[in-house]
Amino acid sequence: MRGSITTNPNLRLLNALKQGDKAIGTFMLFKGARTAQVVARTGLDAVIIDCEHGNIDDSSMHDMVSSISGSGVSPVIRVPELGKAVIKRALDTGTHGILIPMINTAAEARSAVSLIKFPPLGARGQGSPFACFEHGLSTPSEYVAKANDTVITMIQIETVAGVENIQEICQVDGIDIIFIGPNDLALALLGYTPAKYTESVFLEAIDKVITDAKKYGKKVAIPAVNGEAAKKAMERVDFVILGADARVLQAWYGRELAIARSDLS
Repeated sequence: MRGSITTNPNLRLLNALKQGDKAIGTFMLFKGARTAQVVARTGLDAVIIDCEHGNIDDSSMHDMVSSISGSGVSPVIRVPELGKAVIKRALDTGTHGILIPMINTAAEARSAVSLIKFPPLGARGQGSPFACFEHGLSTPSEYVAKANDTVITMIQIETVAGVENIQEICQVDGIDIIFIGPNDLALALLGYTPAKYTESVFLEAIDKVITDAKKYGKKVAIPAVNGEAAKKAMERVDFVILGADARVLQAWYGRELAIARSDLS
């Protein structure tokens, strides 16, 4: 991670990673500022607003970023694709990071960096009056001066091509975090998901991504289904994404209803 910029206390995820600390986040698929506020105030370092698979529209994305950052936690937006319009809209909310799915080549990684960075490092346009607020700044000009060093660029490796090209991808300047997407990676390698985490080809692919990312100084992120899995993952990676709101809610009700009805049959 970039280390030359003075620490901004508002940027929780960036600060943790720069200091070498392990960070924990979660996915949000439900829209709503209050829901985001509740999730953010659990002790997480980051909340990933999932605009790829979640039920989150543009207006909700803005409100959720503000709610999460106002709770002292870093909002990150997963955009649906490597696309100029969606990345620009996400950045203009003031998100602390962008997560881009399905990156397969170094060329795509360079394109991601270009869309996230202001000139001269990239081609991002400036115009949002809001982004500065979520970084604890007062004016858009302050934000523009700092954003190239403080907005986290995170890309997902979740395909056969992504794994095969990981060394070249990790050599792209401006990529901060390599995010391993185990579900799509399992589909690509095994033909089913979730993986059992006993399949050698799957485990070897994960090992390769982690090894090459560390070789080239990139941080690594991976999802975990529960606390025990997260604890184990943190032995190897820097940023663990613990569950997702929709799955956690469904699992809790299913478990507790089974207990409540256990003596009724």
